[in-house]
Amino acid sequence: MGYEFTIMTADIDEKSIRKEKPEDLVMALAEAKADAIVQKLLTGSNLEKDAPTTLLITADTVVVYQGIIREKPTSEKEAREFIKGYSGSHAGVVGSVMVTNLITGKRSSGWDSAEVYFHEIPDEVIDNLIDDGVTFNVAGGLMLEHPLTLPFVDAVVGSTDTVMGLSKDLTEKLLLEAL
Repeated sequence: MGYEFTIMTADIDEKSIRKEKPEDLVMALAEAKADAIVQKLLTGSNLEKDAPTTLLITADTVVVYQGIIREKPTSEKEAREFIKGYSGSHAGVVGSVMVTNLITGKRSSGWDSAEVYFHEIPDEVIDNLIDDGVTFNVAGGLMLEHPLTLPFVDAVVGSTDTVMGLSKDLTEKLLLEAL
């Protein structure tokens, strides 16, 4: 997107934050991440008073399959169930973005969604994805851009950026709002 970023982790217990609707969950998680990072910055005195405006971007993504929210799989069995379910079917993705102006405290946030349709995914490919380990690091257990996944994506309805974890259009809009 043409910006320079410093990456920080929020170190929050995401499982302790529960919401029924996926849109509410990703928004609550982005806010909790922002709160945790702001607290880190305040205690570490990393913000210089004379520095140009610094914006904090936090986000979260979940997959929705047959009305059920899916986050990162916690076991090989769960990862296999997730991916097998998508085979020849489709899933929704809901992603949030929150931009916090660290100088003024102003926050702008929103969410976006997309649908991913899949061809049949062979068991061998599912085994290879699980062996690769990437499946445990992403919401819903599948990374769209992964070379093992991509050939089995039939269509994406909505932004591929949303599916990959950060809607560029929504982020740009929120960055401007937060200034």
